[in-house]
Amino acid sequence: MLIGVIRPTETRDLEAAGASLEAIASAFQAQVPEGWQLTHQSVTMPKGSSALTATGRMARWGELQEVQAPDLDALHAAVPDGWALMSVRRA
Repeated sequence: MLIGVIRPTETRDLEAAGASLEAIASAFQAQVPEGWQLTHQSVTMPKGSSALTATGRMARWGELQEVQAPDLDALHAAVPDGWALMSVRRA
């Protein structure tokens, strides 16, 4: 019997605008729910404007589960959509 540790792979894109980098960071943090983590952000300033715009991405973070199967092919088949197999060990 094999035991696999899986984690979610779901991500979501975010948008924010503000007058400063601190305002952008606050706007992103207000959009990130518990159990999620901001993974990246990109800030731009359009020509002729003093306002900053940003895009970012958040991902589900820290949630691990285990799946079991008799062999590696069955273990891969047991991983639900939206999840990734992180490690495998023998029971």
